Amino acid sequence: MARSRSVGVIGAGRMGGPIVRRLKGAGTPPGAGTPLMVWDTSPEIRETFGAMKGVEVAEPGEMAAACAVILFVVSSSAEVAECLKGRRGILQNARPGLVIWDLTTSDPSDTRRLARRSEKKGVPYIDAAMAGGPFAIEEGRLTLMAGGDAKALRRTKRRLAPFTGKIFHLGEIGSGHAMKLIHNMVLHTIFLATCEGARLADRMGMRVEDMIEVFNASTAYSYASRFRFPSNILSGKWNAKARIYNPLKDVGLAVALGKKHGAGVELGEQTLAFLKKAAALGMLEEDYSLLYRDFEKIRRAGTRK
Repeated sequence: MARSRSVGVIGAGRMGGPIVRRLKGAGTPPGAGTPLMVWDTSPEIRETFGAMKGVEVAEPGEMAAACAVILFVVSSSAEVAECLKGRRGILQNARPGLVIWDLTTSDPSDTRRLARRSEKKGVPYIDAAMAGGPFAIEEGRLTLMAGGDAKALRRTKRRLAPFTGKIFHLGEIGSGHAMKLIHNMVLHTIFLATCEGARLADRMGMRVEDMIEVFNASTAYSYASRFRFPSNILSGKWNAKARIYNPLKDVGLAVALGKKHGAGVELGEQTLAFLKKAAALGMLEEDYSLLYRDFEKIRRAGTRK
């Protein structure tokens, strides 16, 4: 394996798994893509990807000694911090030239702390939050919102080309994760507004399908109307493939960020309150699309403390 060209992927689940497959599918002939090293805390996932040709399962420290780029596709900064620290961690074993790309959705303050630790060891750190989901990865058009070292980004972004469409460099470290929180606060607020409109249309005896068709032909269109409703709700599949836990976490972080910076986030707070009601009803692990199915029940519920 030409390890100087290797990319490491830490976290090969819902988002990381498609990234690994997309990287391996690149190249000519197909399948002759990037040499890869993969790590996941799940033995089953390690076994699955370890069986792939051109993929080596390796712990983070071993990965750091071999790879040009490491991509973190994990749940939060806590998992990143665990992989960076210690004698067998990334920072103690990093090869010259290694660049870390943090693709999590995290609190920018935590991101900046991790970046300072990394950069003290001479390892550039880029926060690059994702937008588009697994489908965008599979089609090679994932959007990344990035902050951090512009030179390191330019030097290594080609290694992400097989699964990305656009990479926006937004400024200093933490900018990418901050933008993702803003993005998600707006995204989920629009979704709930669309749910509210759909419930009103239904009560008035109109077809929700017709409302969505009108929205998509006019100025009320959004990701919710163009994709979420047709594919995950009106289809009856209820398969958004995201837990309600995720928007609750992200909108909560965004609202906290707004308050910290003295910005008015009243609509975000209303979205957060609705998601907290869903959580109080025991829906944290339920599919995100079920927020529409149970919309009236959630709306009427009181938030438990």
